[in-house]
Amino acid sequence: MPESRFFLYKSEKKRYNKAMLKVTKVKRGSIAKELGIEAGDFVLSFDGYLAEDELDYLYYCTQPSFSLTVRDKSGEGEHTFEVEKEESEELGLEFEKNTSIRTCHNHCVFCFVDQMPKGMRESLYVKDDDYCMSFSCGNFVTLTNLSDEGLERIIRLKLSPIYVSVHTTNPELRVKMLRNRFAGKIREQIKKLAEGGIEIHCQAVIVPNMNDQEEFARTARELFAYYPNVKDVAAVPTGITKYRDGLYPIPDVDGEYSAKFLDLVDALNKEFGVNFILPADEYFVKAGREFKPASFYGEFEQIENGIGMTSKFVQETLAALEELPVGKDRVFSLKKPKRTVVVSGVSAERINRTLLKKAEEKIGGLQADVLPVVNEFFGETVTCTGLLTGVDILSALQTYRAEKGDFDEVVLAGNTMKEFEDVFLCGMRLSELKKKLGFKNIRVNRGGGYGFVEILSTKK
Repeated sequence: MPESRFFLYKSEKKRYNKAMLKVTKVKRGSIAKELGIEAGDFVLSFDGYLAEDELDYLYYCTQPSFSLTVRDKSGEGEHTFEVEKEESEELGLEFEKNTSIRTCHNHCVFCFVDQMPKGMRESLYVKDDDYCMSFSCGNFVTLTNLSDEGLERIIRLKLSPIYVSVHTTNPELRVKMLRNRFAGKIREQIKKLAEGGIEIHCQAVIVPNMNDQEEFARTARELFAYYPNVKDVAAVPTGITKYRDGLYPIPDVDGEYSAKFLDLVDALNKEFGVNFILPADEYFVKAGREFKPASFYGEFEQIENGIGMTSKFVQETLAALEELPVGKDRVFSLKKPKRTVVVSGVSAERINRTLLKKAEEKIGGLQADVLPVVNEFFGETVTCTGLLTGVDILSALQTYRAEKGDFDEVVLAGNTMKEFEDVFLCGMRLSELKKKLGFKNIRVNRGGGYGFVEILSTKK
């Protein structure tokens, strides 16, 4: 074990004590049990490197040999063990959960969090900029709060892939856009990560007249220099809500702008010979153009960013319709006819109508309609389904029923709610929506196109 490195960390008491991992459980028959490690002890370092979080533990658990330094729960004794293990052997430790995250130090001109209304749940105002969350959850980070040691740690622990909000590789422009004097190092950071074998998925939030056109072309070319380690660049429009008073003025984009931007993306991808730039679905909607085929997006590695979501949904829906068991009339018949209302954002109306028409042709007894909900909560410029709120959905369904009559079921997209809870962005719960609407059969689709067809072809 490199003693000098370890004692250097010991002298940095504040950082050292904050980083250590507290053991909560030691598994029977494990290596840790044989070493005499107990619940309440603290893991201080692996191979002399500070144990900052569980990612250190997970990495070293895959290594055949390493040193492990532990402080006992009394705080008095420290022990260093030399560990040699088979690949399948467990170290056998569980740790106290660390809920702290590295937060954002930027003040981006386009920040969506700054455009949130007051009074929403606290977690929606958290500006996460944690590279550990980028690796484990696919969150985008700017790297502006990352030290040289942190960059080296990403490479050493092979935290790959990682998702980086680049926006521009122009140092002066990035400092201006992120309003952070440390933001200009992005090219050097990307270069070091790529040369260190880290796979990087990039993002550029496009601000009209700032990092678009030739500036974007420059950014794309400079990032493509590190392909395939830099795997792709998602180009997404600025999200603009009605709560921008006092913020940097950013114009919304129209169909003409979107068409021009898509032409630039096509030209650059042709130049590169691969689909390196992945434009957001919203550009196709505003330009009135057909979406790219699902094959354009490869393995959909930026699907959590909304990139290719529509194409994947279409592909899955059409495949699921084809897989339905049909009778002699080539139709799958419902046991009882039903009238279904599918709730969507304004931007998804056109594609949903197309898919529901095909569903009606394939599913006998299905009468389906799309209810495009105008986003009054965030403003009409926000048109995606995932940012709809319970209050707007409730109002739209009440109006729809008053004008067009009753329905048998309502279908909501799963991304209108928290991942593991039935609660909307506005704080309204699904149960509250059902109660206020006086209607229970509201079905949430979290299964993509296959889940969509399953709901349409069944009677609950």
